[in-house]
Amino acid sequence: MPCGYCSQTAKKVLFLMMKIVVELALVGAIASVFIVAAQGRAAERAAEEAAGREYMRKLDELMAKAQNRRTLASWNYESNITNYNEEQMLQISLEVAEEQKEYWKETMSYLWHEYEDPDLKRMFKKYSELGTAALPEDLNQRLLTAISNMQSIYATATICDYKDRNKCDLHVEPDVTDIFANSEDPEELKYTWLEWHKAAGAPSRGNFTEYIQLDNEAAKLNGYDSVAEWWLSAYESDDSEDQFASLWSQVKPLYQQIHAYVRRQLREKYGENVVSARGPIPAHLLGNIWAQTWGNIEKFTRPYPNKPEVDVTSALIAQNYTALKMFQTAEEFFKSLNLSGMPDLFWERSIIEKPNDGRELVCHASAWDFYDGEDFRIKQCTTITAAFFKTTHHEMGHIQYYLQYKDKPVVYRGGANPGFHEAVGDVIALSVSTPKHLKIVGLLEDGPEDTESNINQLYKMGLDKIVFLPFAYLLDIFRYGVFRGTTTTRDYNCHFWRLRETLQGLEPPAPRSEDDFDPTAKYHVAADVEYMRYYVSYIVQFQFHRALCQLAGEYSPGDSDKILSACDIYRSQEAGEALGKMLQMGSSKPWPDAMEALTGQRNMDASGLLEYFEPLHEWLKRENERTGEYIGWEASNIEYCSDEQRMAMDEFGFNERLKKYAAL
Repeated sequence: MPCGYCSQTAKKVLFLMMKIVVELALVGAIASVFIVAAQGRAAERAAEEAAGREYMRKLDELMAKAQNRRTLASWNYESNITNYNEEQMLQISLEVAEEQKEYWKETMSYLWHEYEDPDLKRMFKKYSELGTAALPEDLNQRLLTAISNMQSIYATATICDYKDRNKCDLHVEPDVTDIFANSEDPEELKYTWLEWHKAAGAPSRGNFTEYIQLDNEAAKLNGYDSVAEWWLSAYESDDSEDQFASLWSQVKPLYQQIHAYVRRQLREKYGENVVSARGPIPAHLLGNIWAQTWGNIEKFTRPYPNKPEVDVTSALIAQNYTALKMFQTAEEFFKSLNLSGMPDLFWERSIIEKPNDGRELVCHASAWDFYDGEDFRIKQCTTITAAFFKTTHHEMGHIQYYLQYKDKPVVYRGGANPGFHEAVGDVIALSVSTPKHLKIVGLLEDGPEDTESNINQLYKMGLDKIVFLPFAYLLDIFRYGVFRGTTTTRDYNCHFWRLRETLQGLEPPAPRSEDDFDPTAKYHVAADVEYMRYYVSYIVQFQFHRALCQLAGEYSPGDSDKILSACDIYRSQEAGEALGKMLQMGSSKPWPDAMEALTGQRNMDASGLLEYFEPLHEWLKRENERTGEYIGWEASNIEYCSDEQRMAMDEFGFNERLKKYAAL
C-alpha cells in the first residue's frame, strides 16, 4: 500500500478522533451544566420545601387559635340557645372564615405540588381546600344562617302530648324519645310521629333549599362539582360510592331476614290491618322516631321470651348510677387498656346532664375538641338508661381519639376517614354490651350462657347495628342526589321516602306530600353533618373488634368457647396498645394505612360483622322458613309520590340509580 495513502488515512483517523474528543468534551460540558443546574434546582427545591415547612408550622398555630375561637362560640350557642349567642357564633364564624381566606391565599402561593416530602404535600393539600370560607362574606353569612336556623328549629321544636293536648312542651329529647321507647299504642305513636315531623321538618324546607344552593357554590369554589363529591373526597378513593354499595350487598341478606322476622312480630301484636304480611313496615312502630334503630321493640319481639332479660337500665337505677358515675365507668374502661384518662378540664367544663336552669340547648350527644391540646368536652343530656350507658362510652371514644392525636398538627387532628371516629367508641361499646363485661362491672348477675341466651343477645345487638345500616346509607344517598341536582326541590319528600321504602322496607304512617319535609326531622340533616361516616363506622368497627379480640386472646375462629360476639377486650393492654397506635395517626395517612396498622387489611369489609352475627343469621333463616315469612317487601300502599313524580323518576333515571344503590 503506498505511503501517501497511509498518511492520508492516518490524518483522517486523527481528525475523526479529535472530532470525537471535541464532541465528548461538549457533551461533558453540557452535562456539567445540567448537573450544576440540577444541583442548583435541588438546592432551590430544598430551600422551597424548608420555607414551606416553616410556613406550615406557623399556619397550623394560627389555625389552632382560629378553630378554638369558632368551637368556643359554637359550644356557647349549642349549650345555651339565645339570640345573642347565635349572633356571636355567626359573627365569629364569619371572622374566622375571612382569616382562613387570607391564609388560603398565601398557602396557594407555594409550589407544594412539586415538593418531595409526602407528609408536607399532604398538609398543604388539606389546607388548599378553603371550605365554606371560599364564599363571599355575604353568601357565607347566608349559608351559616340557614344552617343555624335549621338547628334552632330542630332544638326548639315542641309538640303537644297525645293524652293531654294542653301540654305542649314536649321536645325530641327526652320526651318524644321516651314515648317511642315505651308506648305500645299505635295511635299515640302515629300521632307523635306526625306531630314531630310537622314541627321539626316542614319549617326547615326553605332554609334547606338555600343551604343546598350555597353549599354547592362553596364546593365549586373548592374544585368540586357538588357537595356530594366534596364529602366523598374525605374517603380518598375514586370509587367510594361503589365500595359503599358493595358493603350493602354483603349485609343486605341479613337485614332482610331481620326485617321479615320483625314484621311478623309486629303483625301479631298490632294486627294485619296495621302491619301487612308482605309490605313495608310502618315507620312509627319500631321504637324510634326515625326508625333508625329498633332496640325498644326487643322486649316484645325477642326470639326466646322466657329467657332472663338482660335489663341493664334497672341495674343502673338499682345501683344508684348517676350521669357522673356513668362517665367515670367509661373512663375506667379506657384506662384499663392503658389509654388516657380524662383531663381535669373535661370534668370541669363538660355538660353531662340537662341543666335545670330553663335554658334551651342542643341535647344531641356530642364530643368536642377545642384544638388547644387541653380542652375536650362532652355535651349530653344523660338519663340513667342502658342506651345512655353505651352512648357515654361512644362519646368518650371520640375524646380518646382527640387525646391520642392531640400532639399532631391541627390539620391531622381528625379520623383517618370520617367513619373511623364514629367506630372507635362503638368498638368499646361492643365489649361493654357483652354479658361477660356486664357481670364484671356488677350490672348483671350470673345467669345461663346457653345458645338461646346468645341468640337473644345477638338479636338485641342486631336491632341496633344491622337495622341502622340502610338508614345511615340512604340519608346521604338522598343528599348526594339533592346536591347533584338529580333530586330537585319539587321532589324532596318523594325521593326521600322512595329511598326509605327501597332500602329500609319502611313506609310512613300516613300519606306524605311535598308540603311535608321529613329529612330535617333528623338532627344530622338539619345540622349539616355528613352521615355516611356512621354507615362506614358500623362496618369497620367489626373489623377493628375482630382484630382487637384476637390480640386480647378473646376470639379464635372456629373455637366455640371464644366466639366474636362474646369478646370483651377490657383490661387487655395488648389491644389497647394496638388501638392507641392507630388513633395516634389521626388523619396523617390515608385511611387504608390506618386500617392496615390495626387489622392487616386495606379495605372496608363486612365479613367481621357477618362473623359476629352468623349464629343469629342462621337462626333467622330457619325461623322465617318455619313460619313461611315473605323475605323482602312489596310496594307500599301509602302514597308519598304523585303519579307525575313517579313517571319522572323513570324518565330521569332515578330508579336506575336506585337499583345500583340498593344492590337490586
